[in-house]
Amino acid sequence: MPTPPLAGSTTGPDALRPLLDTVLTALHDGAHQRNGPIPAGGPPTTNTRIHAATHPVIPDHGTGPHHALRTLVTALTQGSADPAHPHCAAHLHTPPLALATAADLAASALNPSMDSWDQAPAASTLEAATTTALAHEIYPHHPHPDALITTGGTEANQLALLLARERHGPVQTICATTAHHSINRATWLLGLPEPLTIPAPTGVMDLTALEETLTRHHHRRLLVTATAGTTDTGQIDPLDDIADLCTTHGAELHIDAAYGGPLLFSPTHRTKLHGIHRAHSVTLDLHKLGWQPAPAGILAVPDHHHLQALHHQAPYLNSHDDTEAGLPDLLGRSLRTTRRPDALKIAVTLQALGRTGLADLIDRTINTAHHLADLITHTPTLDLYDRPTITTVLFRPTHTDDHTVATIRRTLLTNGQAVLGRAHTHNGLWLKATLLNPHTTPDDLQTLLDHVTHLTHDLKKGNTPR
Repeated sequence: MPTPPLAGSTTGPDALRPLLDTVLTALHDGAHQRNGPIPAGGPPTTNTRIHAATHPVIPDHGTGPHHALRTLVTALTQGSADPAHPHCAAHLHTPPLALATAADLAASALNPSMDSWDQAPAASTLEAATTTALAHEIYPHHPHPDALITTGGTEANQLALLLARERHGPVQTICATTAHHSINRATWLLGLPEPLTIPAPTGVMDLTALEETLTRHHHRRLLVTATAGTTDTGQIDPLDDIADLCTTHGAELHIDAAYGGPLLFSPTHRTKLHGIHRAHSVTLDLHKLGWQPAPAGILAVPDHHHLQALHHQAPYLNSHDDTEAGLPDLLGRSLRTTRRPDALKIAVTLQALGRTGLADLIDRTINTAHHLADLITHTPTLDLYDRPTITTVLFRPTHTDDHTVATIRRTLLTNGQAVLGRAHTHNGLWLKATLLNPHTTPDDLQTLLDHVTHLTHDLKKGNTPR
């Protein structure tokens, strides 16, 4: 077998073209074979297909690039949950834009490593420009805001708590019961006290309980973490009121806007984030309501000096004399060493769509969520939890217990008909539709509800789910 070609240099594109054609054909064929939002049959069927396609995983003699790509990409596509399908709406699992995916291919082919300038000359400059621009969106009145690229909201939240710890020592975190699980996990990883949990009876942080907690623990260094877009209902904590309480009681504020942060690009919806600029740090995640291939997380701070604690010296990557000679020091931009140039796909999207294009995607998707809520309201056999704040809609069949709701969800998965999430609130279990597909039509939404109502009817009649 000849030595396989590489993806870079002047010869790389010619080597990639026929391989990409094979990949694109396999993506097409696999999607047609799946013919739905998720493969039917559940884990046993998918496991059998993947084992058949990969056996043996490491053959004695290779099958060749086209056969391997065709076989495995087809099998993976056939067995994937497809976030581009309008009935795949369980999680904050976005269908990536084609242009961002194409940019991600270029990033893979060039393979810059963002831990030293001599591995990523242009990519380091592009990342700095992109993160600065995003930081200014959150902190428009600060002269030197900054942001880091992360693997997502979890890493960004962990970094936020790390920076607070480095400023003040073992800070006491305060968060609502609706906060993302990564807040609790970060305190564990960082050796911080377990968070003090504030009730959220209406889905957002209770301000009276927050004030009482701040008063009771005034002798400690406190970090309040608010949420702009919860994973269960998509609701947004009262950011300005929380910031007022933090100012009054001398506490710092971190806002996890992994879901809701991109609302800043929408003139129609950005007011929902009023007060976000008052936070000491903000998490943003563009592989949610930003339509980027994962990962595309952001941690923003109001001043670049706030990131100083992340500085790290490794002479083979950022020696003092190289830095003094003008080579950028990249190690303080992440806790990771090797990392991809994820800023490229973000920058391409920002350039290609601009503010108006991003606003249109956001507004269109939120309108879709409201249309689904309207359809549920007008369906007598379905209950709506509440009007959507962003794009999350909770609903369930009327007069239905939690066991039936869970059975409906799993049956839709096994049938390959729909991918819906689940959310517990104070009054039970709900089906969750997290709408992130700007191409979803009213007919798609009606068909999704029809799947639920027909299945509910079968279950109530005692028929075996099909």
